[in-house]
Amino acid sequence: MSPTTVVSSPGKVLVSGGYLVLDPKYSGTVVCTSSRFYTVIREDSSCGPNTIRVRSPQFSDATWEYSVSTAETPVKVEESPKNASKNKFVYLALQVTLVLVAEISGITSMNTTLSKGLDIAIVGDNDFYSQREKLASLRLPRTLDSLSQIVPFTPTGVPLYRVHKTGLGSSAALITSLVSCLLIHFSSISTNSFSASASDGRLLAHNLAQYVHCYAQGKVGSGFDIAAAVFGSHIYTRFNPAVLNGLMSDKAVRSPLHPILSPSNKAWDYAVKPFKLPPLTRLMLADVDTGSDTPSLVGKVLKWRTENSEQAFALWTDIDTLNTRLAETLVELSKLYEKDRASYTTAVKYIASLQPIQWSANPYQPEEEKPTISKFFESHQISQAIRTKMKRMGELSGVPIEPVEQTILLDSCVSLAGVIGGGVPGAGGYDAIWLLVCDPVDSSPDIPPVQRVEQVWSEYSELSVSPLSAKESFSGGVRVEIMDGVIGLAEATTLP
Repeated sequence: MSPTTVVSSPGKVLVSGGYLVLDPKYSGTVVCTSSRFYTVIREDSSCGPNTIRVRSPQFSDATWEYSVSTAETPVKVEESPKNASKNKFVYLALQVTLVLVAEISGITSMNTTLSKGLDIAIVGDNDFYSQREKLASLRLPRTLDSLSQIVPFTPTGVPLYRVHKTGLGSSAALITSLVSCLLIHFSSISTNSFSASASDGRLLAHNLAQYVHCYAQGKVGSGFDIAAAVFGSHIYTRFNPAVLNGLMSDKAVRSPLHPILSPSNKAWDYAVKPFKLPPLTRLMLADVDTGSDTPSLVGKVLKWRTENSEQAFALWTDIDTLNTRLAETLVELSKLYEKDRASYTTAVKYIASLQPIQWSANPYQPEEEKPTISKFFESHQISQAIRTKMKRMGELSGVPIEPVEQTILLDSCVSLAGVIGGGVPGAGGYDAIWLLVCDPVDSSPDIPPVQRVEQVWSEYSELSVSPLSAKESFSGGVRVEIMDGVIGLAEATTLP
């Protein structure tokens, strides 16, 4: 065990598969973001033996203390009566993980690790929380450049319950980083567990994080957000909820957990297929300052599906076909890049200067560039068709999956030069939008597509739109970090 352990996990964007991903017959394409959550665990004698202090320095009144009783079976975590508030997610993450740690590493090892007490600091990149007020206080416009001027892990100045989240999957990223960091710090998995994409340590962290997240929410969701936090970008097919049925019905965490959460348990039948966005493209995200109640939206759509099974089946089949085609087309673009990088690069610069409707209109287009341009236009058409079908599902179910205000905004964006496609991520609503834009090495003499999009966002008046700095992350899912390798992390997590 090292004195300090640091683990991070990324946020997510479900670019296709909203609602369908709840059913194991369908899949969803999830992209992990460059914005990450970090958990830092240190020995700290000021806490006292068998005491864990958890801090969230970005919020006011966000320190919680817990005592750990290892004399009981299973191990018991108790909240300190001095805590000013409760944090259900953190408490359950500690309780469940320490029960599992005791089973894997043994009580003696656990007592040694807890002998001096532990300090745990958890912080998230700024993109997980709306920075509108921060930008206003700095008298900066809502632009990508302005966001880069905000101090990393900037304090929000409000209690946790008052923060405005941006929909990047903060709870899933937090839980994954926390339980993974605990597993490593207590030597239940090795420090190099996350160096391989499908190691037993990574798979165990996934199963544990899924359980904790579901238990804290009181229901078994699709799990795509946890899967993104663990594995990175991928095409996801959910696990059968039955694997957690026995554990979810318990009022208290029971032991043994390992037989159920172990990677060797074949009941964990989820599928994760590697995926990444095409080269020389960029994922752009915007926070829309309205917000939606995701559980409420999902409940209404599932009720409509139950009451209109034939209609829903036909529509979901159409959407699934389009979702699959979109993922395949984006993967094929990566292959075209590997086959002929020069022609691909030239083609991206060409379409970055034109509206999608013009991409294939040039009769003098060099033959070697046509396959790339054709695939990009196909991606554009498919993403637009997905939007149409998802909007139709919203109309039939009475749910604002793509509200009118979002439609106007997205239509303005996807008609711009160099914009491949976009949509409302996940369950839809008013939370956010995503766009996939061309990101050529050099756009000159034209304006880069990113700047065109920013201009539209800054002028849109139907909703308040603020960009997020996050892109797709190519660093994968959960990983061990070196403190000094993350700008601002030491300053944000060290005790005053």
